[in-house]
Amino acid sequence: MTDSLMATYNRLAVGFERGEGARLWDTQGREYLDAITGIAVCGLGHAHPAVQQALCTQAGRLLHTSNLYQIPLQRQLGDQLTELTGMERAFFCNSGAEANEAAIKLARKHGHACGIDSPAIIVMEHSFHGRTLATLSATGNRKAQAGFEPLVQGFVRVPFDDPEALRKTAEIRHDICAVLVEPIQGEGGVHIPSADYLPALRQICDQQGWLLMFDEIQCGMGRSGKFLAHQHTPIQPDVLTLAKALGNGVPIGACLARGEAAQLFGPGSHGSTFGGNPLACAAALAVLEIMQAEDIPARAAVGGERLKQALSQGLADLDGLLEIRGQGMMLGIELDRPCAELVSQALEQGLLINVTAERVVRLLPPLNLSDADIQLLSDRLTRLIRAFLTP
Repeated sequence: MTDSLMATYNRLAVGFERGEGARLWDTQGREYLDAITGIAVCGLGHAHPAVQQALCTQAGRLLHTSNLYQIPLQRQLGDQLTELTGMERAFFCNSGAEANEAAIKLARKHGHACGIDSPAIIVMEHSFHGRTLATLSATGNRKAQAGFEPLVQGFVRVPFDDPEALRKTAEIRHDICAVLVEPIQGEGGVHIPSADYLPALRQICDQQGWLLMFDEIQCGMGRSGKFLAHQHTPIQPDVLTLAKALGNGVPIGACLARGEAAQLFGPGSHGSTFGGNPLACAAALAVLEIMQAEDIPARAAVGGERLKQALSQGLADLDGLLEIRGQGMMLGIELDRPCAELVSQALEQGLLINVTAERVVRLLPPLNLSDADIQLLSDRLTRLIRAFLTP
């Protein structure tokens, strides 16, 4: 039988027809515990009643108007996001890649404003910023880039969590205009930098006149235990990107900026046909309301610590376990060998997980996961990893 879909995904042999909270049910009616949430998208779990109600109400009123006109819900969402983040202006789009594209364009605008003919952006090894051509070029994963050359020029790659590498780059390159970095690397294997890393980047950017741009698409929106991952430090970026959990499953992304960066775009500089339409903004507003009313970031911090402790107790004596790391509900379990087969083994046990960087089990469960489900997740995963490492 001819497959009508391009072979862009190596799909597992399961499809889901409904979800509720941390649970999904497949087309055969079998129940699963979801510990990946569409790769950090459904942070509030599946079919949250308040998000569902907001979408149904808005769908009955108005789905879409062009950005040629005023969109009151978009302005309302922009006001709330800038207040929560300390930024000044927002641009709305449909995805994380689009949000990062906007950030890259802001950086280049800044570079040209500084008199740089061919401005370059410092990005990190093992980073992930998207799959459009520019964001793929910014991504620090050669495997994802292979076959798509020539890549977009204007990116300089340095090691993550190494401020000295930026200082050395500043000495030899005079075309740098910005730094783009994930406060916590997700696809790269759930890596949290040293406590002084982001403040050091802020200092270097201030000294050099560079924009500091944080990609919080995976680690933001409460995932790390704060509303934004960089809020574990006292510093502010110049540009900030969000997507994934912003709409809890409804596609929406945002590029936020402050200071000079907030003034760089004018009419015609950038745009998005669907970005920030009334339906997407209604979903995101409902998400923000729930996050604040139920203090979701704090719940993620507490729940994530319980999950990490439970996994540590269950796996501590295994020789093949290298590290359990992470922050809030963003955890990585690094083993001493490739472990992609754990994904299908977990599926057979009614558990949805993901493996990244070949040997890191990545967990991105709902931020409001119950204590009972935390224990259930830990028990199932502990059994799987034990059986995998000690066959």
